[in-house]
Amino acid sequence: MLGAVILGTFTALLDLVFLLLALPFARRSAVRETARRLAVLDARRLRLDPAALGLDAARGDGREARYLAVRVPIGVLGGFVVTLLGWGAGMAGVLAWSWGRGLPFDGMLPTAPLLAYGALVGTVLLILNLSSLVGVHALERRLAQRLLGPDRTEVLRRRITELTESRAGMLAAVDAERRRIERDLHDGPQQRLVALAMLAGRARRGRPELLAQLHEQAQQALVELREVAWRIYPSGLDSLGLADALAGVAERSSIPVKVVCELPTRQSVAVETTSYFVASEAVTNAAKHARATAVTVEVREQDTMVVVCVHDDGVGGADPAGDGLSGLARRVAALDGRFTVTSPAGGPTTITAQLPFV
Repeated sequence: MLGAVILGTFTALLDLVFLLLALPFARRSAVRETARRLAVLDARRLRLDPAALGLDAARGDGREARYLAVRVPIGVLGGFVVTLLGWGAGMAGVLAWSWGRGLPFDGMLPTAPLLAYGALVGTVLLILNLSSLVGVHALERRLAQRLLGPDRTEVLRRRITELTESRAGMLAAVDAERRRIERDLHDGPQQRLVALAMLAGRARRGRPELLAQLHEQAQQALVELREVAWRIYPSGLDSLGLADALAGVAERSSIPVKVVCELPTRQSVAVETTSYFVASEAVTNAAKHARATAVTVEVREQDTMVVVCVHDDGVGGADPAGDGLSGLARRVAALDGRFTVTSPAGGPTTITAQLPFV
């Protein structure tokens, strides 16, 4: 912080010189670009993200130049505070050196009351000076966020747009999931039940040897119905928790799946459900399309996020715009999460979902 304030004093003087020289040419694009770069340097000095402040691209509204003009007196104030701190430290050093050698300082020799008075006054002045230093640094950060950051109305407008898009995406994902369930029922259990009915009719007409085949077809229909039910919602998720539900995904997978679930506490239903579907869909894709031989599923807490990471050793080339992955992206976006897919040609593929605590 002390270094940031000291550096801010010199950059304030630099900003002042720039503004005085550039004032006649304020409308030129080169001047605005220079002002933006100076604002970027100042944001980094204050440990602020330039991209979050909108400094990653020229805006052309003169906001950066206004910020540089307003922060000049604050930078000079910071230099004054630093100068007082240095002067006080120097005086304290001279006083300690003189009295430590038994020499008078300003005609005064050390006595117990004088030492107590000096220590008290020095401590109070040091506290005031350090408080001023902290205040200048905080004021600079707030000023940068206020003048360089996006307008509050624009922030609200972007947020409303994001929520509208995520809501529309979630509705589209629900519709796509319904169509997928309908296809699964039509292509799997429904066909199996038709075959069962035909076998039962033939068995009734005197073909008892078909009973074994009838029994096998009934078992397959039950397995397929159970798979469809788990795709709609895993019944064990509520009672057993996310770790056991993911263990079930690993057991049903046709390829080896390693599951590492490190969540110290249960999360909300929405977070656990989304985490489950991300992992389940990624494992299914790895087995069906990526020709993978091994998959690793990791679920852990990181700051205020639940991170789900699925990694496979397949051939890669996964398309984030495909129905399955895009549906997962919309589901994650509905929780204000982030969804990324890294799948270069030749592999490997890594799918990551970051879900905030809800």
